[in-house]
Amino acid sequence: MSIRVVSPGLLTTVQDAGRRGHAAIGVGAAGAMDAVALRLANMLVGNAENAAALEFTLRGPRLIFETDNLIAITGAEIDTHCGDRALPAWRPLLLRAGSEVVFGGMRHGARAYLAIAGGIDLAPVIGSRSTDVNAQLGPIARPLAPNDVLPTVTAARAICADLWRALDRDRNAAFAAGNWSLDPTPWFWHDAQRPIRAIAGTHFARLDDASQRALFGASFRIGIDSNRVGFRLEGVPLMLREPLELISAGSVPGAVQLPPGGVPIVLTAEAPTTGGYPRIAQVIAVDQPHLAQRRPGDSVRFAQTDLADAQMRYLEREQALTRLRDTIRQRLEHPY
Repeated sequence: MSIRVVSPGLLTTVQDAGRRGHAAIGVGAAGAMDAVALRLANMLVGNAENAAALEFTLRGPRLIFETDNLIAITGAEIDTHCGDRALPAWRPLLLRAGSEVVFGGMRHGARAYLAIAGGIDLAPVIGSRSTDVNAQLGPIARPLAPNDVLPTVTAARAICADLWRALDRDRNAAFAAGNWSLDPTPWFWHDAQRPIRAIAGTHFARLDDASQRALFGASFRIGIDSNRVGFRLEGVPLMLREPLELISAGSVPGAVQLPPGGVPIVLTAEAPTTGGYPRIAQVIAVDQPHLAQRRPGDSVRFAQTDLADAQMRYLEREQALTRLRDTIRQRLEHPY
């Protein structure tokens, strides 16, 4: 049981929830840039939320599914075709063995996710199947390449039994799609002008007055050299009141650091475990997936919030995801 890569797209990697808990030995988490889209894709095929899936960036791959596979696509709006038919996203899809699926460009957003029922059957490295591109770490320690083969687990027919029956009835069909789907609106923002919420960082007060106003008032642009380690925010240089010498301290995804050149950097999934630049802000957890869907050249504006608001929004999101997970499980097991 496997999936074969015909062409890999721009940057396609295996990602799960990341290798948490190893920062003390210098190993970063990596994992999905849009962790919520990954979780929802896994829910739609009956997987554990942290199962390994594929992350596509800006343009997806061309894949051949060598066995029957139950899949789901979430995240960015990506053009996807099986033969001459478009594949819908945000719902379960059952592909017949031998199907070739072409994932094209993304109309909105920067990252899409493909979950396969049963997950991708690779041996974990330091507790995770994620590819850390910068550290060259993982069972596949690089982006996917032509002729890569991804082993998969045989999907249980008890999940989405209606789709299995539909595919059995129509031997000419290349796939069967679920008759229900998730509404992506709460999880995926189309509006790149919507502010990203952030908390003032440890060294925010060390910015000069104009830079403090700019951080939470000006519009920045994501630099073309941004990647899974961090996004460079170009446009308005930020300045400290006076030079600041710091020792290295722990760093996490979402931290906004200010190098000497004045161009802030938002750390993302492959953030280093330590850093010595001033930490001027922290993007709140619920908005990090939305920031991950911004493309090079897109604008970013920050709206200031506080820790209490960030915690409340995080709990509300997790409660909503728990309710959704229970609803999806019922639909997968009892579709009618």
